[in-house]
Amino acid sequence: MTRTTPPRPVDVEALFPDLGAFRGTTTRLHPRPATPGPSASSVGGPLLWPANEPWPVCEEAHGRGRGRRPADIHHYRQVLASAWAREQSVGPTDEERELLHELRREHRVAEASETGPLPMIGFAQLYRRDIPDLPAGPGDCDLLQVFWCPFDAHGPGRYDLNLHLRWRQSWKVGEVLTAPPQPLVVGSDSFVPEPCVLHPEQVDTYPFAGLLPEELCARIDAWEDTLEEEAEQSAGESTQDPLGYQYDLSIPPGWRVGGFASWHATDPYPMDCLTCRTPMHLLLTIDSSEWDGGSGSWRPLEEDQEQRVHGSATPTQITVGRCGELNIFTCPQDPEHPHRHSIQ
Repeated sequence: MTRTTPPRPVDVEALFPDLGAFRGTTTRLHPRPATPGPSASSVGGPLLWPANEPWPVCEEAHGRGRGRRPADIHHYRQVLASAWAREQSVGPTDEERELLHELRREHRVAEASETGPLPMIGFAQLYRRDIPDLPAGPGDCDLLQVFWCPFDAHGPGRYDLNLHLRWRQSWKVGEVLTAPPQPLVVGSDSFVPEPCVLHPEQVDTYPFAGLLPEELCARIDAWEDTLEEEAEQSAGESTQDPLGYQYDLSIPPGWRVGGFASWHATDPYPMDCLTCRTPMHLLLTIDSSEWDGGSGSWRPLEEDQEQRVHGSATPTQITVGRCGELNIFTCPQDPEHPHRHSIQ
């Protein structure tokens, strides 16, 4: 089923015509639970991976012998979802609570070493034919596959992600790997996605306000201040928060490809290619939720027409940091140059 973004509450270019020069597009992916195949763009689905090609592994030194089992994580979610889906449900039964407690247990892998190859989780694959804002990869590759280590124990602070991007020409894949290696345990359930198909939708988007010209940003701030003052004066007459450029008019929430990165958790900082110093472009945003209380105006129209279920705004079950978003940037000059990322 398609997903359609509602019209924006106001025409932001009518308010600020200067913004027209900065308008871009982004493709909202709208992941929703399903059973995708390897020939589909998906989150958490099987990848179109050649049977004779080594699977990506993490070889950085870090603990990897204690955590939750991926199968237990999926089972836990299924039990919880079934409990909340029952009519007039008050949540899990006592028996289900005992099972959930057991499924949340951590396990040790006695033979695990801190430097042994650890299979990465391939959590997304995107075909250019499906996603308008996905750029061509090296050699005109039409398929992007994204992996991560299931432990956030990397980098100088030992609390960073280890991401791996693989571009390929899908038409050259012969026999497909049907049983890829999987980590025995993971550091957090937030690394383990639920299988989702995508419903790509291209929409207009505008830069983060702090990256606009100073004079234009000041006018937007003044407009927002006026709306907040009006809301305070009419307190009690409306339950809706006043409109805001950041959460209603510029950058949509959720998984998306291309467009502009949000810098709501930090001040904007340069994302230049470390190889050639070219300013990098946003490739992919991985968001912990498709919408929340502050960005509900972006909820697709179809979500209001369908019966809402527990966790409907978090279909992938992936969580970035403290319910934030991960932005992955690549070099527009050479997509084989190392990527960079930011967590907001």
